[in-house]
Amino acid sequence: DVQTGVVYNLWLGLTLALLSAFLIGSSVILKKKALLRLASGGHTRAGECFSMGAGEVCNFAAYMFAPATLVTPLGALSVLISAVLSSYLLGEALNVLGKLGCLLCVLGSVLLVIHAPQEQEVTSLQDMTDKLLEPGFLVFVSAVLLLCLLLVFYVSPRFGRSNILVYISICSLLGAFTISSVKGLAIVINTVFSDVSVLGRPLTWILLLTLIVSIVNYLNKSLDTFNTLLVFPVYYVLFTSVVLLTSVVLFQEWNKMSVPDVVAALAAFLVIVVGVAMLQLFRDLQVTMKQLTNQLAPRVEQEGLPEVPANGRAAGRKEDKYTLMDNMVIDSLPPMREEGPRVFIIS
Repeated sequence: DVQTGVVYNLWLGLTLALLSAFLIGSSVILKKKALLRLASGGHTRAGECFSMGAGEVCNFAAYMFAPATLVTPLGALSVLISAVLSSYLLGEALNVLGKLGCLLCVLGSVLLVIHAPQEQEVTSLQDMTDKLLEPGFLVFVSAVLLLCLLLVFYVSPRFGRSNILVYISICSLLGAFTISSVKGLAIVINTVFSDVSVLGRPLTWILLLTLIVSIVNYLNKSLDTFNTLLVFPVYYVLFTSVVLLTSVVLFQEWNKMSVPDVVAALAAFLVIVVGVAMLQLFRDLQVTMKQLTNQLAPRVEQEGLPEVPANGRAAGRKEDKYTLMDNMVIDSLPPMREEGPRVFIIS
């Protein structure tokens, strides 16, 4: 029987997820600095590789102690961290929209932590086996697999370089297999110290093989073809949505959550999505708070013209033949004939 009532070590998982986001976000900055050194004829260092690898290890370990519903969306914080660090270490200005995006990411993350599921539904490899063989998940994973094959062999060769959703959709759908394998292997690692026999279970090696196959990275193809500012927000939304759906179908982490908690978790995810979009899409837009204030403030006078008093006439302004038409009294003109040209003569 599936064991229930086992509580996540939420704070340890949260700490590992945040550490992962920091290391992955900082690795982006280290990579940029390495490219700058390479361009200037210097030598690069392996710091960015270590930082990225350590971040992925922490992210993997976070799935042992926290639900996938919490760990995966918090990956957006790596975008926030890289944006903040780039403003200080690389001199890249963070505009007011980017700062607002950072605030939304933090707010959404806090809400997600507050309303995350607290009890584990899968606590052993036997539980994982039972969940994988449930009819609902088998139907779900079959549909995902068929859609992936359709995208890879039919849609991708025809529309991959013209539609941004093709490569990103492949990566996102493969995330269903990746997250299932990572969660299962995390359970294996967590129990191997007390029960070495889990290494002899066929499911352990099936999960490992699935993980290796599912990490085929179509995201690089998308980055080579389309604008990075569009790729990352779209990828985050699609990948996290697939992971959340997989979590609902396979791990059933939301079964013990109340309706307000489910609604709040989804709302938190949407807040993070908006924050990531603002960070990425408006990153190169030069907007300051002063400019926004000037746009919102009422304009008392037009550019190059004095203030117009209530009587509608500008003080000291001499009327000429071009402004006379505004003040003409049409009724004072002689009546016009019904036929023939109509001519106004202004002297």
